[in-house]
Amino acid sequence: MAGCSAPAAPAGDGGDPSQPTGGDAAADGSLEVHFINVGQSVSTLVIGPTGETMLIDTGHFNDDGEYVLQYLQQQDIDRIDYLVTSHNDADHIGGNAAVINYFETEADGIGAVYDPGIAAGTQTYSEYLDAIEAHDVTLYETREGDRIPFENVSVQVMGPPDPYLEDEARNENSIVLKLTYGGTSFLFTGDAEDDQEAYLVDQYGSQLRATVMKAGHHGSKSSTSGALLDAAQPKAVVISSAYDSQYGHPNEETLQRLAERDIPAYWTATQGHVVLRSDGTEVTVASQQEAPTEPTSIRDGSPVKLGTTTAVERRAVISGGGVMDATGTASAVATDGGTATSSPDAGTGSGELALASVHADAEGSDRDNLNDEYIVLENTGDGPLDLSGWTVSDEAGATYTIPDVTTLAAGATITIHTGSGTDTETDLYWESGSPIWNNGGDTVIVTDDDGSTVLNEAYS
Repeated sequence: MAGCSAPAAPAGDGGDPSQPTGGDAAADGSLEVHFINVGQSVSTLVIGPTGETMLIDTGHFNDDGEYVLQYLQQQDIDRIDYLVTSHNDADHIGGNAAVINYFETEADGIGAVYDPGIAAGTQTYSEYLDAIEAHDVTLYETREGDRIPFENVSVQVMGPPDPYLEDEARNENSIVLKLTYGGTSFLFTGDAEDDQEAYLVDQYGSQLRATVMKAGHHGSKSSTSGALLDAAQPKAVVISSAYDSQYGHPNEETLQRLAERDIPAYWTATQGHVVLRSDGTEVTVASQQEAPTEPTSIRDGSPVKLGTTTAVERRAVISGGGVMDATGTASAVATDGGTATSSPDAGTGSGELALASVHADAEGSDRDNLNDEYIVLENTGDGPLDLSGWTVSDEAGATYTIPDVTTLAAGATITIHTGSGTDTETDLYWESGSPIWNNGGDTVIVTDDDGSTVLNEAYS
């Protein structure tokens, strides 16, 4: 796969990674960070002080980059210098092909693409690679310590590490970036969850400190941990997810962690596009709609429809003293945060998961016929079952993460093949290079996205 064999991104100079290379002196001009409202997805446009551009992720595959391209055109962006794929889940690369095709045929091109190098067996991923090949765009496999040469802005690549974490799980090997401009900085952790966040805290500690941080994994319970927040100490957090997220994003426990630390939350679902502008000393916050920023109250805001073209208005200023509203008054964030309530977890409701069958002994050689080794999961309940982000593992600890936007209707089954292929509604592919399920007996373990065991069934 091209995504796994791309050349490595330019390495850094080997100096102290805590010392920025482009943003420690008094900054000239401004740095803009645009969190585009793309619903249950994410896409962030960064415009540097010299006009260079970076686009981090491109939205959900359901809209094929429509809202991202619409926004880029509204901003008169004629070139993307750095297209960063945080990881290859379809809700992050949904517009990659469309963005590449548009800028390579109707605008001034794509400078280079930066990708963590872990493939996905989806049509969306294949279309993304096809677009890169069709237009001969440079693709860098990007890892911790590599360099993205953004003019006058320090870009530190903090992940994924080498070797990869957690058996190459895509979320846990997101590209993690810290952008520093003057005395301000922005931290992007993709969909990193507990393992990668723990790695970041252990490896970087106070180097993670940032003025603003994007909440990990759309504000899920498994990301934006207390340890990461304590290390990064952001003065504000931006959350990108849908107003009526089927996953309950942002999770109430995540919001509670923000409230306990007096960190305002800007949610694209109720704020619309959120635009941050740094002059190197302070960061102004603008959004399409005024909405609550006290974390446990953000759902009191009304939703902003996707594709809304309303201009953003200034809402607050973030400086060394904290967050001030547009009039210069300190923004109050309740310290008690209210009472946390359980949000709907993915897969709850009237769905019920069962192990329908195991086909461990493939025809012929197991190693040579990996797709004939498979398990079949069934929803035996009377309602849909959302499996997005759930994990399947065996007794030995081999783990597979079910892709985002995977829902099993009542009475339906889904087959997980050990080998490689293109995922469909009925068949998923582990992408393992060796057999998983022991012919003489093993245990199938399924865990939901909150880490709770849903199924633990042995076969012989």
